Amino acid sequence: MKHVTKVDGRRQPFDPGKVQRTLRNMGVGAEDAERIAHEIEESVPDGVKTKTVLRMIRTRARTVRPAAAHRTNLRRALGLLRSKPDFEEFVRILLREHGYRVETGCVLAGLCGEHEVDAIAQKDGTTIFVEVKHHASHHRVTGLDEGRIARAIVEDLQEGFRSGRCTVSIDSALIVCNTKLSEHAKRYATCRGIGHIGWDYPEEQNLRAMIEKTQSYPITIVTGVGRSVSARLAAAGVVTAKQVAYGDAAAIAHDAGIPLKEVLLIADRARAILEP
Repeated sequence: MKHVTKVDGRRQPFDPGKVQRTLRNMGVGAEDAERIAHEIEESVPDGVKTKTVLRMIRTRARTVRPAAAHRTNLRRALGLLRSKPDFEEFVRILLREHGYRVETGCVLAGLCGEHEVDAIAQKDGTTIFVEVKHHASHHRVTGLDEGRIARAIVEDLQEGFRSGRCTVSIDSALIVCNTKLSEHAKRYATCRGIGHIGWDYPEEQNLRAMIEKTQSYPITIVTGVGRSVSARLAAAGVVTAKQVAYGDAAAIAHDAGIPLKEVLLIADRARAILEP
């Protein structure tokens, strides 16, 4: 059995299924993804670095789906967004794509104090407040503190509602982050009834799965869109690839202060990523 070496030096078995999922997320068909995964597994040495495998995946993906050349790594793309307001707005858009009614700019009065939350979201008769946590490095781990703080806020808001100070009845909290969660954070959130969406947690409704299901990619998924350009686009209200792919390019260029030619190029690449 061959192994791969992760960024932190840990070794784990080579997983062809993970390679196939990465290829599928790049728009590669199932048959080609399976074939390429097998070819990569056969060709790499034992202990190969994960970044080398990813580079091979991208190279092979381009041969069967040229649009893959216009797409960067999703985890890296999320890290390129500014924490405030870009990633916060991205999360609000993502939740709307998944059927939530989302309000922004919310300050809620608890029994003991006021709390500014990133959003209030409602779905299936449940009302939650949303806290967004963003790390520029996707190798960081989101720990326990966010869950403990959210739990305290939930209690204060619920007591505030019962006392008449808070006009919104909050059922729980939802923490959304772009990184993996520590095991301690997962256990605490489960025990305390705090919702948590991380890069790969929970298993089915995690951040990666939610983005892929609705193709709600951040604008930084497009190659060539770094922090500077994405910040200008965000100032114009554009934080997703969909917005620039199907929006008014001239208006976006004007509002963002970016040459129309550059916006059109980004839009073309975004459509190539989004469309089969």
